[in-house]
Amino acid sequence: MFSFCKKIGTFTTKRCFSTLFIAEHNNQKLASSNLNGITAALRLNEKIDVLVAGSQCSSVVEQVQKTFPADKINKIFVFDHPSLEHQIHDHLEHAVYKVIDDNSYSHVLMASTTFGKDILPRVAAQYDSQAITDITEIQGADTFVRGTYASNALAVVKSSDKIKFLSARTTNFDKYSGPEGNISAVEKLDFEPIYKSLDQSKLTTFIKQELVAGDKPELTSAKNVVAGGRAMKSAENFKLLDDLANALGNCAVGASRAAVDAGYAPNDYQVGQTGKVVAPDLYFAIGISGAIQHLAGMKDSKVIVAINKDPEAAIFQVANYGLVGDLFKIVPELTEKLKAGK
Repeated sequence: MFSFCKKIGTFTTKRCFSTLFIAEHNNQKLASSNLNGITAALRLNEKIDVLVAGSQCSSVVEQVQKTFPADKINKIFVFDHPSLEHQIHDHLEHAVYKVIDDNSYSHVLMASTTFGKDILPRVAAQYDSQAITDITEIQGADTFVRGTYASNALAVVKSSDKIKFLSARTTNFDKYSGPEGNISAVEKLDFEPIYKSLDQSKLTTFIKQELVAGDKPELTSAKNVVAGGRAMKSAENFKLLDDLANALGNCAVGASRAAVDAGYAPNDYQVGQTGKVVAPDLYFAIGISGAIQHLAGMKDSKVIVAINKDPEAAIFQVANYGLVGDLFKIVPELTEKLKAGK
């Protein structure tokens, strides 16, 4: 197990420390959020370990090997077992315990996604530590910045826990884009003895998974996002946003919580404090008033364009460009002009 001492900014660690990153994947492909998460992990250490746990997940291991050079990833720990296929928390957490217990980690980090929010607090509790979630900056080995009050204020958190359990807000860390590599240090671990030692009657049972197929990029990684609010009036009208997204290219469709609660859009479209946090190059807020809860999920976008019939809507206070008018006239016209310009 690799560990060392280093200096982060003006902060010098008082002891050697090492970092474990827990990878999110679907057994075939590494989630794009890992590229941001590993960037955050590399702020703690110049070289980290990665845990890949799943079923028939060799292609994920190969992707990690090819994406990151050996001078960034020290070792890849792999659990490959049928019970880990769906990465259910009360199965997966025991794989994490095994790796942590066998290695002297000072930091365990994940991307701040639904997966990370499901796993990290459970693991942290096992070690009587606090999960420091959604960090936006690493100031030192024990000092981190995270948003509070819907990200309207920043809290500097200093942890004295022996092991720091962290999740990184992906929009605040760039995707890893360094040199590619071919990591050979892969350690395969046996999950079968661990699985047999668990009380099977208390484990969560996977029943089914319903996936909605689509041709648009993932909301949190799309270069452009078109989001609609309650003013869209119906799920049928959300098709206007699909047309605009297609015209823009590399564009995902999002929604405010009000639109989701009204049944206009599915839950995985929700952007905001209780939804997904995005920071695309271009964000269209269409028929969205600009409630503080929604702003918490998109205010870091590079360019914000607001379309709303109310000139006093709060969204215009954060928008770079604003159009006051009927969205049902503006959006189709804008879509046609974009198509004509291509």
